[in-house]
Amino acid sequence: MEKILDIYTDYLHASFGLATATGLSRLLDGAISHDQVTRMLSKPEKTSKELWLSVKSFVRGHESDEACLIFDDTIIEKPYTDENDLICWHWDHSKKHSVKGINLLTAFYHSKAENRTLPLRVPVGFETIHKTIRYSDIKTKKEKRKSSITKNELMRNMIKEGINKELKFRYILADTWFASAENMNFIHKQKKFFIFDMKYNRLAALTESDRGKGIWTNICELMIPEHTPVQVYLKGVKYPLLLIKQVFTNKDGSTGVRYLVSNDLDLTDEDFEILYKKRWSVEEYHKSIKQNTGIAKSPTRTIKTQTNHLYASILAYIKLEKYKFVSKLNHFSIKAKLYSAALKAAFEELKDFKNQLLDKVTA
Repeated sequence: MEKILDIYTDYLHASFGLATATGLSRLLDGAISHDQVTRMLSKPEKTSKELWLSVKSFVRGHESDEACLIFDDTIIEKPYTDENDLICWHWDHSKKHSVKGINLLTAFYHSKAENRTLPLRVPVGFETIHKTIRYSDIKTKKEKRKSSITKNELMRNMIKEGINKELKFRYILADTWFASAENMNFIHKQKKFFIFDMKYNRLAALTESDRGKGIWTNICELMIPEHTPVQVYLKGVKYPLLLIKQVFTNKDGSTGVRYLVSNDLDLTDEDFEILYKKRWSVEEYHKSIKQNTGIAKSPTRTIKTQTNHLYASILAYIKLEKYKFVSKLNHFSIKAKLYSAALKAAFEELKDFKNQLLDKVTA
């Protein structure tokens, strides 16, 4: 079955449409039957444990003490698949409304070893959000779903798993969703550093005296200079933190403001800029698994088969990352090269049809 899984991940690279068991079987001229592919996808659900076993040796060859562990989630839209505990409705912050699909949470590893010219950027853990609890909304009287465990709890579990695996990393990066005081206290206790994006209305005090008196101010109202780390006390966090106000220009010319906070009190403005920029790599990962490894393009309908297809798509991403180091091409360039080769093969087939047509006309 592992051989079929390896072939299936190659198929996800080569496919530009739906990824089906029948499609793979036809591609291989029946060398592997569609039933064999279906049985592979129907086996017990793959988890972070299997992912780590698959990626461990690759990571060990690239890990560094200054590496970052990045947390973020994405929604793999499945609008036409029957709803279940895995494929259900989730709030999409980018679209400002709920969408139907799979909510995937990833522990993403970013490391640049001294002897490497390119950084390693791979998932080392993942969780899918299962909304197993059904309840009735008081206002609308409609049935809704929720998970028995929050994404923040899952993140803390994944951090502990990373530490238990002796994964080398110094910083944990995440956006505002994960920037709770509970998460900060947990990470600090694990003797790791964090850099989190902060919502404007988070409460902080500039002095220990104000904190003791309960004098809190929204961070957006604090009189602090731009691009200069300032020591503050955040409500719910007993130890001092560094807060920085970053002002940037958007593509449309408008100005934006971002607040970042860290428990590493030695960070400079440049450190904040360089380190937090690495968080963008998880967004590129989300884009790659959706466009390059067909994570949303399986018509499978059960929780088991959907989860195993998702796992295969993640493995396909890891393969692309390996190819990156030998080809010096990014994932999208590799996919474009495959697409170009497919077009050339299609044109050769068309030439054969044209020649057959001409032979028939001139006969």
